[in-house]
Amino acid sequence: MQKLNLSHNQLRAVPPELGKLTRLVVLNLCGNRLKTLPGEVSLLQSLKVLFVHMNGLTELPAELGACRSLEVLSASHNCLSQLPTSLADLSRLRKLNLSHNRFAHIPVCVFSLKELDFLHVGSNRLENIAESIQCLAGLQIFIAEGNHIHTFPRSLCLLTSLELLNLNNNDIQMLPAELYMLCRLTRIAWNPMDKGLHISRNPLSKPLPELLEGGLEMLVSYLKDRKHT
Repeated sequence: MQKLNLSHNQLRAVPPELGKLTRLVVLNLCGNRLKTLPGEVSLLQSLKVLFVHMNGLTELPAELGACRSLEVLSASHNCLSQLPTSLADLSRLRKLNLSHNRFAHIPVCVFSLKELDFLHVGSNRLENIAESIQCLAGLQIFIAEGNHIHTFPRSLCLLTSLELLNLNNNDIQMLPAELYMLCRLTRIAWNPMDKGLHISRNPLSKPLPELLEGGLEMLVSYLKDRKHT
């Protein structure tokens, strides 16, 4: 068996016998009532995709870090406030969704995931983005909307592979002059699915709100000029 879909049942626990499915590649446990996962998940050495979103997870087991083939982990809409440090060992992980949880900061282990190209931490309790975000050099999509982030860190401007950056609905007042470095962000985006810079519904200082209406080129030009005056 390579794919197992147990989504949208009333599961409160996953039996440890799950670990016997050593050829499993895709495991879908979303939409249940799980609080945790069994440690035997470490035996799933072929697992590439794990869906555990929309449960009641308060933790992920440290043993999950042994799933070295994992490429996609969706753990959104749970009750997570931290991750085990062992997840830093998921060296092949490309897509990580931690949105709609209770994180007060991006877990440190995330910054070790060098292959990440998608990171969603929206709708948590973040107040800042750590400088270590610059470690995720391959990130193409970063979503942190719906938090309490006060500052647009300059370290974000070092992620030059970014094609979509969503910081909508935060507490950001200023934007860094180094915004021009994000050369793959080609426009101010208003549609949630569009690539570009999403920065609406923030208390931006004047004249930034008006400049947004003029487009990204006008905004970047103003920020550069302000830096040199």
